[in-house]
Amino acid sequence: MEEKQFSGILNGAVPGEPVKKDENSRRGNWGNQIEFVLTSVGYAVGLGNVWRFPYLCYRNGGGAFMLPYFIMLVFCGIPLFFLELSFGQFASQGCLGVWKISPMFKGVGYGMMVVSTYIGIYYNVVICIAFYYFFQSMTNLLPWTYCNNPWNTAACVGVVSHPINATLVNATTTLAAGVTEVVNRTKRTSPSEEYWKHYVLNISDGIGNFGELRLPILGCLAISWFVVFLCLIRGVKSSGKVVYFTATFPYVVLTILFIRGITLDGAVNGIKYYLTPQWQKVLDAKVWGDAASQIFYSLGCAWGGLITMASYNKFHNNCFRDSIIISITNCATSVYAGFVIFSILGFMAHQLNVPVSEVADHGPGLAFVAYPEALTLLPISPLWSLLFFFMLILLGLGTQFCLLETLVTAIVDEIGTDWIIRNKTVVTLSVAIVGFLLGVPLTTQAGIYWLLLMDNYAASFSLVVISCIMCICIMYIYGYRNYFRDVEMMLGFPPPLFFRVCWRFVSPVIISFILIFTVIQYKPITYNDYVYPGWSLAIGFSMALSSVICIPVYALYKISRSPGATFREEHRTGHYAPMASEDTVEARPLKEKDELKEELKEEEKEKEKESKDEISLTIQGSNGSTNTHNNPNPSA
Repeated sequence: MEEKQFSGILNGAVPGEPVKKDENSRRGNWGNQIEFVLTSVGYAVGLGNVWRFPYLCYRNGGGAFMLPYFIMLVFCGIPLFFLELSFGQFASQGCLGVWKISPMFKGVGYGMMVVSTYIGIYYNVVICIAFYYFFQSMTNLLPWTYCNNPWNTAACVGVVSHPINATLVNATTTLAAGVTEVVNRTKRTSPSEEYWKHYVLNISDGIGNFGELRLPILGCLAISWFVVFLCLIRGVKSSGKVVYFTATFPYVVLTILFIRGITLDGAVNGIKYYLTPQWQKVLDAKVWGDAASQIFYSLGCAWGGLITMASYNKFHNNCFRDSIIISITNCATSVYAGFVIFSILGFMAHQLNVPVSEVADHGPGLAFVAYPEALTLLPISPLWSLLFFFMLILLGLGTQFCLLETLVTAIVDEIGTDWIIRNKTVVTLSVAIVGFLLGVPLTTQAGIYWLLLMDNYAASFSLVVISCIMCICIMYIYGYRNYFRDVEMMLGFPPPLFFRVCWRFVSPVIISFILIFTVIQYKPITYNDYVYPGWSLAIGFSMALSSVICIPVYALYKISRSPGATFREEHRTGHYAPMASEDTVEARPLKEKDELKEELKEEEKEKEKESKDEISLTIQGSNGSTNTHNNPNPSA
């Protein structure tokens, strides 16, 4: 009994008070709703909010880009987010189990798993590089500050003068004064760029030349996967506690960097460049396409993560409220991050006396080249570098937690045996080890080429196709009336009219527009001046199609194995049971057999405990409290 009391205290229970039980005793639930909201915010707010949105904003008309961005948020982003949350919460299943509503479309769930696998592999490589830069920032002098390192070339031109000795002061002053002339005359190769290409990556001459493993990066990849595994060792029970830090501290860092940034010379010019509206660009279809794509990819729709996270909610949780909060927080973070990025880039442009466009970049180029170089211009630059890369690590981990949990939950729910549920940690470890091994090729000298190939193809138009099919299946095959009724039973109120219209008509149209836009605007991938060969593009398209092909392949498999109609839902007969009265047309959740057995056992134990408690009321402890020892043997 003492052991049970001790473990209860470790789990946060107050002695003498009943321990709060999960509504779903088999799968478990979030400890509270704050954990779910923070996890979903951490999932949606990722690296793209920092290194992609600000670039898209200034490239597509500055402040004018906000108009199509928020219109797409309202008509596509929030409705799709609400749809996936309500879908997962109602079924209390991962991205595979939810398709009991229409077994023929279970391939959509497998497609989500494939996409999450691809993203999880390369996303953790990006996190491991951030880990590497974080460790390299633990020094008095950032290693990418000067051009006097073994890896630097003759083309390197630093923005900071190197105070070697007194005899070289005049020379270094002349060098610093001549930076502007060099920048204007030729494209400058910065110390941070050469550090990134020649030291961190030691990049090869092409995607087919793997070269050697970059052992420091490989070691950081192992650390990254180990951290993710530790945080998910008890599923949502452990990750739900971790997100109190990982989902909130990035905002502390962003605020610190923002306050530091706006106090620098030239910061205002950078922010003006970021926000000054160019209203003529609103008439450009490409701007609207970029806005729709950014909203879609930023919120993590069709990855399976939203469905998975919502499946651990209690059945009557208000996921409508949550979807509004999380979606708006995600987009507000993107806008806020733009101020942080462009205040520093404006300062750097001011120091170099060049336009902001000369120093602005996106993706890895912003995170590992442009921004680190700007940080070298600040006093106590290692401190700011540590904060920046620690923020990137936390942003990446928040997304990576959900990607791994999506795969683990889908596997555990699909197999569904008592053994695998009890040993979910083993599944988590196995998936983490496989993810690490699949990420090893990305730590070679050609790794950056493969990383960008996966980023551009594995999770591009395939997500749009999956999301569109999901909308069609729920609204028109399962039936929008059925689904609206499900949501009303779950939330206590029907979906607002606006969302019903968006789910049935507006959002599918916008998703189709994104797909068409993606196809029309397609350009073969390049990395700086390197053009990818045709065979690598074929691999990229194969990765993109591998998730989509799951849908027709599984449908054909299901048709061949099922004598009856596979369009009809199993979910309604499996999730509902009619009430006793025929006059009251009401439905209630129908538990699975194993769940019923477990609940009956729990009830029997509680009754037995209550009867023993009644007997023990007369036995008082030395401190006057009631002795609630359940052991019938007084000598135990």
